[in-house]
Amino acid sequence: MSNIPQIGQPAPDFSTPDQNDNPVSLSNFNGQWIVLYFYPKDDTPGCTTEAKDFTELYQNFSELGAKILGVSPDSGKSHCKFISKHNLSITLLSDPEHILTEAYGGWRLKKFMGKEYMGVVRSTFLISPDRIIAYTWPNVKTKSHALTVLTKLQYLAGT
Repeated sequence: MSNIPQIGQPAPDFSTPDQNDNPVSLSNFNGQWIVLYFYPKDDTPGCTTEAKDFTELYQNFSELGAKILGVSPDSGKSHCKFISKHNLSITLLSDPEHILTEAYGGWRLKKFMGKEYMGVVRSTFLISPDRIIAYTWPNVKTKSHALTVLTKLQYLAGT
């Protein structure tokens, strides 16, 4: 299991494709807050709720200079369908080899119906404009999560 980056540590750098197959790196967002959230699968109930909630609050995050990046093992094609179906305004990153997810400690042992397997654990990282981990949510429950992240960002950004 990878270590989960802690508050105050530099955010692990990354370069991975977005839904349109454009490379996205941490360095693309110098001087911006980043909400980097990991989720298991496009178009499943919890993941859809989370994506729609972040989309609903997109303007609030944007006003604070924050970019929202969702990460899952799904393909760009799957992400495009997911975005289109639910009219999402967030950027989704493809991480089929779990490289980015592992760097942030989100690829972990999970248990379901008595079976153990490796998978994406829903988690979120708030990264400051100077690329430092400002806050972490290592085991996310989707209900009200986007609002919780926005509230923490408002506090940390001093608004």
